[in-house]
Amino acid sequence: MKRALAAFVVAALLPLAFAQGGEAVHFMILAAAYTVMALGLNVVVGFAGLLDLGYVAFFAIGAHVAAHLSSTFWAPGIHLDFLLVLVAAVVVTGLAGVVIGVPTLRLRGDYVGMVTLAFGEIVGQIVSNGREIRFLGGSLTGGPNGIAGIDRIDLPFLAPFGRLDLRPWYWFALTLVALVLIANVHLRDSRVGRAWRALRDDEDAAAAAGVPIARTKLLAYGVGAALGGIAGAFLASYLSFVNPGQFTFSFSIFILAMVVLGGLGSIEGVVAGAVALTLFNHYVLPRLLTDFSEVASGIYGLLLVLVILVRPQGLHPIGLKASRLT
Repeated sequence: MKRALAAFVVAALLPLAFAQGGEAVHFMILAAAYTVMALGLNVVVGFAGLLDLGYVAFFAIGAHVAAHLSSTFWAPGIHLDFLLVLVAAVVVTGLAGVVIGVPTLRLRGDYVGMVTLAFGEIVGQIVSNGREIRFLGGSLTGGPNGIAGIDRIDLPFLAPFGRLDLRPWYWFALTLVALVLIANVHLRDSRVGRAWRALRDDEDAAAAAGVPIARTKLLAYGVGAALGGIAGAFLASYLSFVNPGQFTFSFSIFILAMVVLGGLGSIEGVVAGAVALTLFNHYVLPRLLTDFSEVASGIYGLLLVLVILVRPQGLHPIGLKASRLT
């Protein structure tokens, strides 16, 4: 606990060492948001052992919930407080997670991955072509052009977050990370967490021991999706726009690589993996390749294979092998 508190204090003070609107603070904001997503995927993949190749779908849904509820996309515009937007994103993405979980209840292994991959691709196509889909008298999405002009975070008693000083964005994102970490620890150590671990280790044995398999799986999908929705809503507000290019299959692999690199089921490892891969993606890849977007999924896929072959337990092992995904 003391080490965690010390790490949080250091992380909170870190942006004071850099220019308030500089590239370093922008990187830290992205790292914090991606950490929330990685922790969400870790619930599904690490705690419950369910392969999810379409996690970007929940990022997309959460981002579009924010876009619809805090912009002028639907004339004359809806401008809810950001905390209400977060609640809406949690509810909508959590329900979406349960929906995608239903078709996987009787599936295992690669078949679960195929269903989640298909769901991610379907959501991506809806985002790209949703301008033609009528919804509540308007369009479902902005189509290829996306949705711009999303409201900044505006909290009671605080000035709206600006673009010149990015530090409030970072501190808000860090607060989200802290809350999600606390939730992860409590879930891991709870009765639900024990049911997830039993499911992960041996589904047949878990069923024989009285674990409600269907409910346990759906809860994992719902919780994991809700955390992805939180990050999606935050990034939509921070970037002030959403577009289809943000929600690709390569992004799902990017987040999955964070979980595998950190160690399946390891909360501390996932945080380390998220920061390390965000650093690699933000500073290293752009210097190696002028345009890596076309080969990003291949790069992260290769990284996943290397990690599984060289260090399957990840950076912070807890005794779970990567090959145990079911």
